[in-house]
Order: sequence, then C-alpha cells, then structure tokens
Amino acid sequence: MTQRGNRRELLADAAIEVLARDGGRGLTHRAIDREARVPEGTTKNYYPTRNALFEAIAHYLAERHVAALEALCTQIPDDIGPDDVTALYAAMLQRMSGNARAQFLALFELHLEGVRNPEVRGLLGRISRASVDTAVQLHSAVGRRISRRGAGLLDAGMLGVALSALSLPPELVDDLGLGDADGVGRALLSLAARRDHGALEVLSDWAG
Repeated sequence: MTQRGNRRELLADAAIEVLARDGGRGLTHRAIDREARVPEGTTKNYYPTRNALFEAIAHYLAERHVAALEALCTQIPDDIGPDDVTALYAAMLQRMSGNARAQFLALFELHLEGVRNPEVRGLLGRISRASVDTAVQLHSAVGRRISRRGAGLLDAGMLGVALSALSLPPELVDDLGLGDADGVGRALLSLAARRDHGALEVLSDWAG
C-alpha cells in the first residue's frame, strides 16, 4: 500500500474512534488530527468538508464489512450445521458490544447521517445487502431457506439489539435479556426464518 493509502486508513480509523466517542457533533478535522497524531490540517487536506468525512468513514466501513462477509462466504465448511450459524450470529452480537464497539457506534451515527446524506445512505445499503446475501447463503448451506425479506429482518434486528445493548442502562439490558447473545441470536434467526407465520410464537417462546 502506498504511503497515501496508509495515511487514509490511519485517518479513517481515527475518525471512527472520534465518531464513536464524541458523536456526529464531535467529528471535526482537528479532533481526527489529534486522534491520529498527525499535523493539524492533515485531515482537512484529505477530506475538506464534514460531508466528505462522513462519506469517507461510511466507505471505509462498507469496504471492510463487505470484504469480511465475502471471505466468510468463500470459507463456509462443508459440514456446517444450524448450531454453527447460531453461534456465528451470537458471536457477531458479542462483537458489537465488545472488541468492535467503536465500529458499531460509528455505524449507528452513520445511520443518522444517512437520513440526510444520500451518499452515506447508499454505502449503508452496501453493508445491509452484504449482510442479507450472507444470511441467505449461510441458511442455504445448512439446508434451510430464508427469504431476502427475512434476512433483512434479521439484519435490522441485529442492529436494533446491538444499539439497545449499547445505549440502555446495563440493569435494563440484563432485565430484558438483551445481553444473552446466544438466546437473542436464536430468537432473531427463528423470527427471520418464519417471517410470514409464527412470528408471535417465536417471540413468546424467547420472552417466556
């Protein structure tokens, strides 16, 4: 990778940290310069406007997310089973509030920005489509069918649970069972697979 490419990646990683920690209002060129430990004015040289900053973060996260899911889909083992798929989604939920917390907080901020910014919205669409495609392929690999609408529901549910787990008081997260990654993952997968019927029964089984 060229030095310029390295610098863009450095700034993108720093911008994610700033956006996750300080929110959209705190996303400034100077804050990113400080986070990346680069001379003042560096970020503005690469991304002159706030829109450019948001779009750069969205593009960076989309590229990484799509590449990771494409790699996952090319490495699905022949003996994969339903329990493996459940474990995978449970692990994703754990990552959202664990070692990938900053990336997902930044992603939620991007969703708010996407309401007003068509470019960001389009990049978020890339992320969602990749997640939907992966869910369909994983279910097919274990001999189960899931519609694209069901996979979309699964994707939205994962994001919603992760957002709640990160933003609600910890005692409420525990009370609602949102910290139970395995249980929530199973409920979301079941709900997505039975989108057209039995959804209330699935929710009742998990809630009970």
